[in-house]
Order: sequence, then structure tokens, then C-alpha cells
Amino acid sequence: MQRVLVSACLLGVESRFDGGARTSPPLIEKLRNECVIPVCPEQLGGLPTPREPASFQGGDGAAVLRGEGRVVTVSGRDVTREFVKGAHKVLKLARLFSVKKAYFKSKSPSCGCGKVYFGEKLLPGVGVCTALLQANGIEVVEVG
Repeated sequence: MQRVLVSACLLGVESRFDGGARTSPPLIEKLRNECVIPVCPEQLGGLPTPREPASFQGGDGAAVLRGEGRVVTVSGRDVTREFVKGAHKVLKLARLFSVKKAYFKSKSPSCGCGKVYFGEKLLPGVGVCTALLQANGIEVVEVG
């Protein structure tokens, strides 16, 4: 049985910024015979649920990890530290359980893979946690 990380919101956990979930029944069915480890990097980083929406400034998640970008809420609060902290906690879990693959929520500033928000614009990029996992050899699959 393969161990996989999955964005908690995709499993029905109300962990999104708006306090909701984005349950993906097809993903749940696909992973029925896998060892699923639900994660929410933003919660693990210390942010509450619900919380203000956040987006990137100065670069995506990879840029944030290099110290070249930031994650900022709609009211202007810098939450970069919490996003990085949460990403590192997820990486710790991945290493602890020898995880090689993650299924993450699209467009998220933590989990996005392919496109993420810069303000109100959806542009190419990856979330902070996705960037960290990919940099450590873990495959991230985006789930809408």
C-alpha cells in the first residue's frame, strides 16, 4: 500500500480559508486502497480556519522559499512565515512516512501546482508547500 499526502479539504475536511471543503469524490475513490495522510499546510503553520484569503507578491512558492517572494492576505498581513512553517511540517510528515506522492488542491498558495493567485490574477506558479515537496523529490498531482 502506497502512502500519499492529500490536501485535507479534498477529503471533506473543512480546512479551506473560507472554512469550507472542496471534497473530491473521484479522488477519494481513486485512493480508497492507499494509505492517505490528510494535511493542511496553512493550519499546520498556525493559521486559523476560517482565515483571510492570501496570495503571492514578488513570486510564487518557489520564490518564497528563496526569500524572493511573500504571501500576503487581502488586508495586507504578511503570512509568509506561517506558510513556510506549514510546508516544512508537511515535508517532515512526508519524510517520516516515506511519502513519494501528494494530491494537492489547485490554485492554493500552499498546495497549488500549475497556477496560483498573484492578487486577483491566476498565473503560472506553485504553492509554497508544493515547491518544497517538489524540491525534495516528491511528486505533486494537482486536483481541481
